[in-house]
Amino acid sequence: MKTLLIFCTALALPAAYAAESDFPDLPPHAQVDIALGNHINVLTAETGIKLEEANRRKWQSGNYEFSVRAGSAQRKVALPDQTMHEWDVAIERPLRLPNKMLIDDDIGDEGVNRAELALGDAHHEAGRTLLHLWFNWQRENAQATRWQQQVDLLSQQAASTEKRFKAGDAPRMELNQAQAAVAQANVAWQQAKLRTQLAGADLARQFPAIQLPSNPELSTPLQVEHDLAYWKQQILEHNHELALVSSERNIQQMLAERSRADEIPDPTVGLRFSNEMGGNEKVAGVYVTVPISFGLRSINAEHAEYTAEIAQQREAAVKRRLEGDIYAAYIQAVNSYNTWLQARDAADSLRKNAELLMRAYTLGESSLSDTLTARRLALESTLTENIAQLDANESRYRLLLDAHQIWPLDEHDEHSTVKH
Repeated sequence: MKTLLIFCTALALPAAYAAESDFPDLPPHAQVDIALGNHINVLTAETGIKLEEANRRKWQSGNYEFSVRAGSAQRKVALPDQTMHEWDVAIERPLRLPNKMLIDDDIGDEGVNRAELALGDAHHEAGRTLLHLWFNWQRENAQATRWQQQVDLLSQQAASTEKRFKAGDAPRMELNQAQAAVAQANVAWQQAKLRTQLAGADLARQFPAIQLPSNPELSTPLQVEHDLAYWKQQILEHNHELALVSSERNIQQMLAERSRADEIPDPTVGLRFSNEMGGNEKVAGVYVTVPISFGLRSINAEHAEYTAEIAQQREAAVKRRLEGDIYAAYIQAVNSYNTWLQARDAADSLRKNAELLMRAYTLGESSLSDTLTARRLALESTLTENIAQLDANESRYRLLLDAHQIWPLDEHDEHSTVKH
């Protein structure tokens, strides 16, 4: 048995590492699980399940309780002149009709189901927040890295210009230009580092379990697979918000059914015992009390039906809005990938041009002003390429996240991560 367990574990490990390697530019799954599980909204939703479980027990037990009535009296008889002490006691309890008990059980169960869906929705929203903050930090970090590289290149350029100035091959103006370019790049680098630090602090504040890598990997974007119909079907199938409003609609319909059933009042059944005529008469009996309504119960039922109708309309509105959101997310993912391709081609051309001008300046075949301009354009295009690259990755991951194909977002997804 132990040998079999070791063998199964050995087979499972490559699959686990393969799953991690499919998303190298995302935090490790182990960190994500801890981070999402400890998010304040997720913890609140977990408490909400306990609340609804207690509420289910309330629905199952009902609101009725036993009541005890007791009384004492004196009976005066004129002939003969006599005073007799009497007393009575009764115990009673309203009884729910069987159909109401079944409806109440269903309402309690659906309330727990709604709380569990709310937990899944909290996981999902926390995952969205984590994804956004993660890529926001990556954008700032990528800019800081590029500005640091720019500072290094411009420093080399300034050193080369200084040598030429000392040798009498370059005027003081060129040296001033080169040193000013270094200073400006340093300022931009410091600002980028500050933004990176703030973005990292924002991520750490909400998800302290996520460890920021020192050298994050910028993955090559992948084209979005499948068409819009596929993503629409996948996302709607796993959408917690839509499931929540559907559950709310179910609850309102059950409450409306409960109100219609309540048009027939629940009877109150009691047992009574009395001691009368000074103990000469002892009376035991059973009594039933039935409320008589004059329209209130039917009005309550009508109100509950309208509330259920509103819940149904709200479900339809949420579904239409989600369809629009899915379309926008899909189009953004597709266009972001195409934008990155164009930005990559433009950046490659401008970087090559900057390298040529830098060599030409070293050989005295180009002016420093043209070289610095080419270097600035190359930097701007590289920054644009990096931002477009991260945008393409984030928008694609957003589709995968909404379709529950990365980061298990509830207990049903724990072992169903799809690789793309």
